[in-house]
Amino acid sequence: MAVKIIMLVLFFGSMIGVGFYCRKHATDVSGFVLGGRSVGPWLTAFAYGTSYFSAVIFVGYAGQFGWKFGVASTWIGLGNAFIGSLMAWVILGRRTRLQTQHLGTATMPEYFGKRYMSPALKVVASLIVFIFLIPYTASLYNGLSRLFEMAFPGVSYTVCVVIMALLTGVYVIAGGYMATAINDFIQGIIMIGGIIAVIAAVLSGHGGFMAALTKLASVPHEVPGAYASFFGPDPFSLLCVIVLTSLGTWGLPQMVQKFYAIKSEKHIAKGTIISTVFAVIVAGGCYFLGGFGRISGILVGADGMPAGGYDAIIPKMIENLPDVLIGIVIVLVLSASMSTLSSLVLTSSSTLTLDLIKGHIVKNMDEKKQVLVMRIFIVVFVVVSAYIAINKDKLGYIADMMGISWGALAGAFLAPFLFGLYSKKISKASVWACFIFGSGIMLLNMIARGAFPAVLQSPINCGAVAMVAGLIIVPVVSLFTKKLPAEEVDPMFSCYESKVLVSAKEALGDTEE
Repeated sequence: MAVKIIMLVLFFGSMIGVGFYCRKHATDVSGFVLGGRSVGPWLTAFAYGTSYFSAVIFVGYAGQFGWKFGVASTWIGLGNAFIGSLMAWVILGRRTRLQTQHLGTATMPEYFGKRYMSPALKVVASLIVFIFLIPYTASLYNGLSRLFEMAFPGVSYTVCVVIMALLTGVYVIAGGYMATAINDFIQGIIMIGGIIAVIAAVLSGHGGFMAALTKLASVPHEVPGAYASFFGPDPFSLLCVIVLTSLGTWGLPQMVQKFYAIKSEKHIAKGTIISTVFAVIVAGGCYFLGGFGRISGILVGADGMPAGGYDAIIPKMIENLPDVLIGIVIVLVLSASMSTLSSLVLTSSSTLTLDLIKGHIVKNMDEKKQVLVMRIFIVVFVVVSAYIAINKDKLGYIADMMGISWGALAGAFLAPFLFGLYSKKISKASVWACFIFGSGIMLLNMIARGAFPAVLQSPINCGAVAMVAGLIIVPVVSLFTKKLPAEEVDPMFSCYESKVLVSAKEALGDTEE
């Protein structure tokens, strides 16, 4: 217990120290929300990765999908790395940085408002962000609860939640985005080292990788060896999870806004590589570890469900590790969760302030007032999220709550944002259609799940369908609805055509002798 407490105190102390160190960067809106658009590749890449992966992944998704798909769940982590990280940086990174700076936008709802010339779209998008980030926050804390109950049996979970929420709020309020980015870098290093150490320890406990794989292959199933096979027992559901957790990041405001803040184009290229490697290790490692959940010794009920549900699998796998390793796991999950929580509260507070309050409820807000209101909303969001966490018994499985959140946000935003960066022919009506369909279908799935076809009753499958459908809805509806005026849209894309001078060593001239 002493080892675990010392590690937590050191961890929390460093987070608070960074928050106060970064106060000088958080005096205006650009500095508080985007770090002055001057964040380097390492900080941006780690901020992207640590916001991506949290207790939701390590405890919820890795446990549930490792149980369902066996070692084939590793494909989910690789999908996260190459679709959710590599392709997202390549396809979205440069254009997002250029166009958002050109339009002068600091949040995704603000981007929709200016790109499609509709204040109403900005307001509705901000409401979607606020509403559907709540289940994500709930799933985040639910994952933490499982590990705290295992590691600190004599300590009140409520106290742990309040302390974590309070400390996260302090460093985000003090230092804004820059404090979040630096802490994300520290937390990312902890996550990389922690996941490698835990995988090595768990596999060693089963006699090594091949011995563990042999045990997994012997688990009874109608298809012998299914849980140790290449694509697992249910390839279609596996594909849906890959789509939701990988493609979904392209439409999540807390992820995309990382591209707003990066310093320059050369930093985007470096960040792409760093972010992808980080995701391969952390996401690939988490799902790979979860794939061995069925040989962890957890009791299985008559219905085939693990005792305590899916969210109890990962805690069961690590409960017999040495105290030092358990302490590392606690700090690992805290690192992942606090980085995601800080990103969520910053996204939510900036969205409510800049997109809903400013110019709609309060007509005139100077920079200092905007930063103050954002800090107030951070307190509100942290309090709400802590209350949700304390009432965790009313929550469902982690993966289901995250599926609702990601499905609604990415289902509504992914297609309008992606096409908005690349095409001048997207209509305002198509964006409305995508907003209504993406958020509407996930809201219905949450309140009337039994009315859906069996394959879509899973929030995971439904969320994946919402994202893919948006990619069809936006271009199709745009074909039959009124386009935005060319004289208004063309200037928005001029940022991609700006001419710059470079030295001969960077680009060959096309002048002939």
